[in-house]
Order: sequence, then C-alpha cells, then structure tokens
Amino acid sequence: QVQLVESGGGLVQAGGSLRLSCTASESIFTINIGAWYRQAPGKQREFIATITSSGSTNYADSVKGRFTISRDNAKNTVYLQMNSLKPEDTAVYYCNAVISLRRYWGQGTQVTVSS
Repeated sequence: QVQLVESGGGLVQAGGSLRLSCTASESIFTINIGAWYRQAPGKQREFIATITSSGSTNYADSVKGRFTISRDNAKNTVYLQMNSLKPEDTAVYYCNAVISLRRYWGQGTQVTVSS
C-alpha cells in the first residue's frame, strides 16, 4: 500500500517561509507526477502546483512567484518552497502523486500564517 508522507507544516508569521516535503513510503514507489493542493476552512480543495517527471512545473496564479515546487528523484521526494507567505495561505496542504498510473494523496499538513 502506497503512502505519501508529508512534513514541514507549521506556524509562521506573514512574510515568512516554509518548505513542505512529500515522500513515498517505500522507495520502490517512484513518484511520476507530483503536486500540491490546499484546503482552507470552509473552502474547496484547490490546486497549487505540479511537477512532472522531467521537471516541468505549473502553478496556480495565487502562488506564482512566491511558491516553488521541486523534486529530488534520488530521494523520491517532492518539495514545496513557500516564500512571502500571507494569512490567506493558511490551509491544510496535501501532497498528490501519480505512482504507477494511480493517484495518491498524503494525509495533509497544516500551514498557519499569522498576520
């Protein structure tokens, strides 16, 4: 059973930075396409960023220029570097990955940005 393990969430002041990580539970489960989503209280889950196996990236307009998605294939890990954080970035952030043609979700990690 594939599990995505997320880490790096927490509490930060506005203008600060955090880096989220997402790793597959077993090294044999190679992440093909990695992505991040978030869900704020009372809102639908929304797309943040995605990265393909070749490193091509795509971002939601709301985070473009502030967030960077990257990957370390040797560690089978996808990262989300979040800079210039705003209170409206407060949400549960979810890793999403395509592994062996199936899509999996992480358990979510809370990011809280105080004003």
